[in-house]
Amino acid sequence: MEAHSHRDDQARKENVYTYEAPWQIFSMNWSVRNDKKFRLALGSFLEDYGNKVELIELEPTSGDFVFDPRLVFDHPYPPTKLMFVPDKDCLKPDLLATSGDFLRIWEIFDDRIELKSLLSNSKQSDFASPLTSFDWDDTDHRRIITASIDTTCTVWDIETGLVDAQLIAHDKEVYDVAWGAAEIFSSVSADGSVRIFDLRDKDHSTILYENPKSSSPILRLAWNKLDLKFMAAVLMDSNKVVILDIRYPTYPVSELQRHHAGVNGVAWAPHSTSHLCSVGDDSRALIWELPFISQPVLDNDDLKPILYYNSQSEINQVQWSSLQPDWIAIAFSNKMQLLRL
Repeated sequence: MEAHSHRDDQARKENVYTYEAPWQIFSMNWSVRNDKKFRLALGSFLEDYGNKVELIELEPTSGDFVFDPRLVFDHPYPPTKLMFVPDKDCLKPDLLATSGDFLRIWEIFDDRIELKSLLSNSKQSDFASPLTSFDWDDTDHRRIITASIDTTCTVWDIETGLVDAQLIAHDKEVYDVAWGAAEIFSSVSADGSVRIFDLRDKDHSTILYENPKSSSPILRLAWNKLDLKFMAAVLMDSNKVVILDIRYPTYPVSELQRHHAGVNGVAWAPHSTSHLCSVGDDSRALIWELPFISQPVLDNDDLKPILYYNSQSEINQVQWSSLQPDWIAIAFSNKMQLLRL
C-alpha cells in the first residue's frame, strides 16, 4: 500500500484534499458502501486505446490518500462514466460499472479487480456504438440503463446479461440518462431535448424541455433524488444550469447563470432538496440554494450561489457523496479534489 499526501498547510485549513493522478482525469465517482465511505474511482483520458481506472481512498484523520497498485485496471478507451453498485448496506458483491465501447461490470476484491461481465447487444462482436453514459437503478440493483450515440437507451439485466428493453429515445446521439421513479427515466441528446420515458408505455415519451438554441445539444442531466419533480440540465457551450419541473414542461422553473464560462457538470445534494453544485470552464464550483419553486420563473438574474470555490483550471467533473453529504469531489486536469463543506 502507498500513501500519498498532496496538500499544503493552507489546503488543510480550507478542508481541501488534493490527489494527483498520473494522467488526466475524465470520469469519477464515489463509493456507495457504508464500509468504504471515502473511496472513489477515477478514470483516465488518454488519447489511446489503453486507458486506466484506479481506486483510491482518503484517510480522513490524516488527510492522506491511500492508493493500492493492485486496485488499478486497464480499460479500453476512456471510460465515459463510472458507478459503484448503489448498495449502501453491503449486501451485494462489491461491483463497479464502466461505460465506453461496451458496458462492463467489474468485481472488486481486497487484492484485485476482475472483469465480471461485458454487455453488448451488437450483432457484430467487434463493433458497437459507443456508450456516452449510464445510470444504475437505485431500487433494483440488477438494472442499468445506458445511453448511446446510436440514439438508443438500453435497460440491461446485469445478472443475466440480457436486454430488458431498448428504446429509440432521440433523433440524434443520447448524451446522458438518469433513473427517476420506478420504471421512469429521462435522457438528453444532441437533438437539444430533455425527454421522459415510462417503461410501462414504451411507445410514448414526454418532451420536457427543448434548447431554445435550435437543437443545440444538451450534455448532462441530474435528477433530484429527494424531490423527483425537479431535474437540472447542462447545455453545450452555455453558462446556464437549467432547472426543470416535470409538472411544467417547456419552461424552466429556474436558470442559474453565475458561471463565467461553459458549465460541465451538476450534482444535487444527497441530503437536501434545494441544494446543488455546478462546475465549469471558469474553474469554479458553485453551490446553490434554490428558493421554493411553485411555478416557472423566466428571469433568475438575482439568484446567486451561496458558496463558491476557485480551482486551478477548468473543472470537468463534480460528484456529491451520498454517504458523506458534506463532501464534494471535483476533477480538473490530473487532479481530484475533495471539498469538505
